[in-house]
Amino acid sequence: MNNLTINDIHKIREEHAISTRNMSFDEYKAVLHKEIKPLLDLLKSMKLEQKMTMPYMKSSAVAEPQATYQTENHCQ
Repeated sequence: MNNLTINDIHKIREEHAISTRNMSFDEYKAVLHKEIKPLLDLLKSMKLEQKMTMPYMKSSAVAEPQATYQTENHCQ
């Protein structure tokens, strides 16, 4: 599903419109929530795992001065 054409997008929108035509807004929200809940739960668990695996470190990093470069002047 990486390379959708304009026609593919129109077809998907048409199918979606047909499948949701007779739904109330509350029904539509419930179906949408049911469809995205597994993905949302996965993202939340990944965020939690990342917090648990990354140790907390207080940053005391200091920026180093930017290096300066001298060029030879050949046009004297």
